[in-house]
Order: sequence, then structure tokens, then C-alpha cells
Amino acid sequence: MVSPSNPLPDNFTLHQAAEADFPTEYGPFRIYGFEGRFTTDKGVVLEEAVALVMGDVHGEPPLMRIHSQCLTGDVFHSLRCDCRAQLEIAMREVSAAGRGVIVYELQEGRGIGLMNKLRAYELQDQGADTIEANEQLGFESDLRSYVLPGAIVRHLGIRAVRLLSNNPDKVKALEEAGVTVAERVPCIATVVESRRGYLETKREKMGHLFDAV
Repeated sequence: MVSPSNPLPDNFTLHQAAEADFPTEYGPFRIYGFEGRFTTDKGVVLEEAVALVMGDVHGEPPLMRIHSQCLTGDVFHSLRCDCRAQLEIAMREVSAAGRGVIVYELQEGRGIGLMNKLRAYELQDQGADTIEANEQLGFESDLRSYVLPGAIVRHLGIRAVRLLSNNPDKVKALEEAGVTVAERVPCIATVVESRRGYLETKREKMGHLFDAV
């Protein structure tokens, strides 16, 4: 349940675990570690995320990106997806603006986990698209929750953002968490053949907002 004064679920609590300076190739950030705890009938479920914050994020709505962990893309530069490209776009844009927030959630493979993501890759190699592969493994197309990013933004004292995203679900989730999305800023990676089908599936089956690829 949620209330207008606290639009986060009653079964959720947020804890800031750490904060430190974080120099990067894109400029100096502060890095924050957060723990979100969801109390369920099966016990407490812990979800972790980090937030990279550059500059003064109060006043005019800052740029923001919610980025889901992608080991294959973010670390190994996979061209099956556009994850790393979107993360780099976000870091460049925040750096150019001199202020902004990037929330990095540990929700690998749209929430199905790394090993299941690799199993999904196998099914995709056999002709399934990303959604069909998840469904063949017994999962929904997208298991991610954006409660934690919404809580983090509110914790940082931010009530309105310019969201770097093509995903309408992220806009909806922030608005439901009590954070105004003053503007949705496209975050569109260069199309390469190896991820064309992936992008087409996101647009056609998940409603992501970008032109034909």
C-alpha cells in the first residue's frame, strides 16, 4: 500500500550504506551505496543499487538515468544489446551538463539473473527473441522493479528529473514514487546489425520509444 505523502510501498525500507568520492573518465562523481529491503511473506528480500551523483542536483530538474546491471554489455562490451552504449551516453550527458544522477540497479537480464540470461542467449541463438526466450524459461518478459530508484531519488532530495530513457515503464515508476519526470530525454544507441533484432523487440513488444531501426 502507498499513500500520497509516502508513495513508496509500506513493506519497503531504504538504507544508505556508504558514500565516497568517485573520480571517473567522465569527471568527478560521488558514489552512494543503497540497500532496499522488501518484507514479504517469505521473509526480507534485499536489493542493492548505487547512485552516481555529479554536481548540485537540487533546483532545476537534473538529468537522471536508471540503469540495470548488464555484465555482458557493461563489462565485456557485448553488441547483443545497447546497455553499455546507453550507460556511456548517460555519463557523457551528465558530465556535459555538470550535474545529474545515474542509479545503477543490480537487476541482471531484466531481473532473471546472469545464468538465466545466458540460457536466454542460447534460445535466442535458436531463433527466439528476447521476450520469447524469457517466456520459454518460465519468466515474464521483464521482472524488474523500479521502487528502489524512486526511493533513492527521493532520499537525495530530488522531486523532479529529466529522465534519460526510452522506456515508458521507468517514467511511470518514478511518477508513482512521487518523482516528477519533467522531461524524457531519449537515450538511443547507434544501431549495429548484431543488436538490431534486440532493439526491434524492445520497440515493438515492450513499447520503448524510438524510431524504426
